[in-house]
Amino acid sequence: MNLRIATDIGGTFTDLVAVDEKGKTILGKSHTTPPNFEEGVIEVIKKSGITPKEITDFIHGTTTIINALTERKGAKTGLITTKGFRDVLELARCNRPDLFNMVFAKPRPFIPRYLRREVAERIAYDGKIVIPLEETDIEKAVEYFKEEGVEAVAVCFINSYANDVHERRTVEKVKELWPEIFVTSSIEVTKEWREYERTSTVALNSYVMPVASAYVNNLEGRLCEIGCDAKKYIMQSNGGTTTFEQAKQTPINMVESGPVAGVYGAAILGKAVGEENIIAFDVGGTTAKCSLIDQGEVKVTTEYRIERTERYAGYPIMAPVVDIVEIGNGGGSIAWIDEAGSLKVGPQSAGALPGPVAYGKGGEEPTTTDACLLTGRLSPKNFDNQVDMEHVAKVIQQKVGEHFQMNAEDAAMSILRVAESNMFNALKLISVRRGYDPRDFTMVAFGGGGPMHCAYLAKELNVRKVIVPVAAPVFSAWGMLMTDVRHDYIQTNIRRMNEVSAQELNRMWDSLIVQADEQFQREGVAKDHVVYHFIADMRYMGQEHTVKVNVPPLPWTQESKEEIIRCFHETHEHFYTYKLLETPTEIVNLHLVAYGRLDKPELAKIAPQTDSLESAFLEKRSVYFTEDGWMETPVYSREKLGSGVVFDGPVIIEEAAASTVVAKGQRLTVDIYGNLVIETEVQE
Repeated sequence: MNLRIATDIGGTFTDLVAVDEKGKTILGKSHTTPPNFEEGVIEVIKKSGITPKEITDFIHGTTTIINALTERKGAKTGLITTKGFRDVLELARCNRPDLFNMVFAKPRPFIPRYLRREVAERIAYDGKIVIPLEETDIEKAVEYFKEEGVEAVAVCFINSYANDVHERRTVEKVKELWPEIFVTSSIEVTKEWREYERTSTVALNSYVMPVASAYVNNLEGRLCEIGCDAKKYIMQSNGGTTTFEQAKQTPINMVESGPVAGVYGAAILGKAVGEENIIAFDVGGTTAKCSLIDQGEVKVTTEYRIERTERYAGYPIMAPVVDIVEIGNGGGSIAWIDEAGSLKVGPQSAGALPGPVAYGKGGEEPTTTDACLLTGRLSPKNFDNQVDMEHVAKVIQQKVGEHFQMNAEDAAMSILRVAESNMFNALKLISVRRGYDPRDFTMVAFGGGGPMHCAYLAKELNVRKVIVPVAAPVFSAWGMLMTDVRHDYIQTNIRRMNEVSAQELNRMWDSLIVQADEQFQREGVAKDHVVYHFIADMRYMGQEHTVKVNVPPLPWTQESKEEIIRCFHETHEHFYTYKLLETPTEIVNLHLVAYGRLDKPELAKIAPQTDSLESAFLEKRSVYFTEDGWMETPVYSREKLGSGVVFDGPVIIEEAAASTVVAKGQRLTVDIYGNLVIETEVQE
């Protein structure tokens, strides 16, 4: 038997999905094991009963990189930059996100000023060498970094995206002088313009390189120890995968490794069931994440920032990342009372250890999971451990109920209202706030907590249909099995469309295609498995911002140029409500998306329901619903339901590690693939 497996490390659980050549699916879930996260991967493989030698493809998603950044657990890093540009990280941008905050402070650079060294060199905007590279400055910088105990080095020179000769030579020189050091140049990560964003990106990449290298090496070593000799890939933030070796060179591309797989999986599922407008909604143990998929297209941006809030600018990462809104509200999010006496939920999380009170591992702070237990959304029978319900109620009563003079059940419902309000605001950010009508979209809800909250939130948002997919608790891992190897090549090359010839544009694209072909050849991807997608970042002359335009494949002709300009006008009007037909247009960035196609499993169909539902019935229990209060609610086992089954709410469908809650006035149908399809408003 040959198996393709995917593992996804989350804040609380490590998930596994495996599919054999006949389409049979194996699911697994175990607790995440910080700080040795690779042990959780090995544990979930063993727990699932998979024989390692049967694994042909291994795909992995990890939170290691984002954790290293947010927890400041990266390496001591030095920066080599152009003379006069030492303070780019400090200057940052002047567009303060919180205009009236009199005590606003810019983000503190990951590389302190004393670890930034200047080198005499200068490249002009057009790529011409203005000042030759002074190699003695590199030697002095390396000696200084050695004395300071630096563990990684970043190199970023002004305008190197236009001519990378100085950066390449600097990296060569550093490696000659200091072979064991981790070193990255900006051109290895991005060839887009904007000095601050480029410098920030390469600084963060070098900062996490030692962490990423150690993690990937440990994981690869443990997989070899158990006899796994599969092709190994790691999920990237752009929605595709890359090899273990490439992941160690540009680990910043894994900053949102796990979450984006679920979004990509939602897009694949949507196409399979005829729904191309999707709102992907993922609630895990630590966070809730959502993303909008328009006409089957997963949105990718290079304007991603970690730690960005309404009042804090965060740190830019100029790498392709699936456009996700993420908030600190998940199953393990802690409920607490702030200084003003208001109830808050998250962003602090109980994580895997000690976890919610219900886990019985020493957690003494009430969480969303504990609140779901007290309100009947979750059953204590569906936990791996014996749940002490009296203790759960006592903690919620003491930490929340007493402050508001309410009983434990009402306090638990208050926790859920606050948590769902936070999730609702995130859903509005990616839909209504961007000019989309939620009535035109279907929600795909997954993760351990997504199915519990989706029906209520969809109704509030005016989404008429919700799909809870098969393997919902481990859906991000399932999404990884549907991905391809993907590399993005983005090159800034500003040209006015009325002045540049189609032949010159073709030559610019050809240079990117050569890079892609060479990389896929190194990675062992067959030429006939490589597919290209072309995107141009365009703008009107005189504008600052650009819009992404899907452009036709090569070769381009004069007619192609005219078609591209027309598409740009339409795209600009879609996002900004106007177009300037008489204004000249410019191409700013060429963006080549190169896919190395991998074999993927097909969606398996399930048998129709032919017998009565008695075998699937679990119990009837009292559940608290926001609008209807306590209601006696039937509970069914998902694995025993066939296609064609229809339930009118209230009803709960339980499976391992998840519970789908359907309220009164809603209808649930099991489709031919085993997905739970919820109509949020049923006309009687």
